[in-house]
Amino acid sequence: MQVTVTIPDDLAAQFAAAGKDPARAALEALAVEGYRTQRLTEAEVKRMLGYGTRMQVHALLKEHDVYLNYTVEHLQQDIAASDRFLAQRADRESQTK
Repeated sequence: MQVTVTIPDDLAAQFAAAGKDPARAALEALAVEGYRTQRLTEAEVKRMLGYGTRMQVHALLKEHDVYLNYTVEHLQQDIAASDRFLAQRADRESQTK
């Protein structure tokens, strides 16, 4: 979807003075606000902005003082994935001995 926004030239110039394309700055602001309010996921922000990595999303959020939406459930999932990985590695190592 394409959305057109009209911004007074003097205000748009503030974005340009900061070295940013005003259209890109508006898109990034929309994505950041969407993530901050939990309307957009990290993956959706990545897709919306055409980023190649999650780290680019993290850098943008940090730039705007927005914390990652990382819950206790996410931590538990990461711990479980790490446990599975370590178990698989231990199995492979025991098979090669």
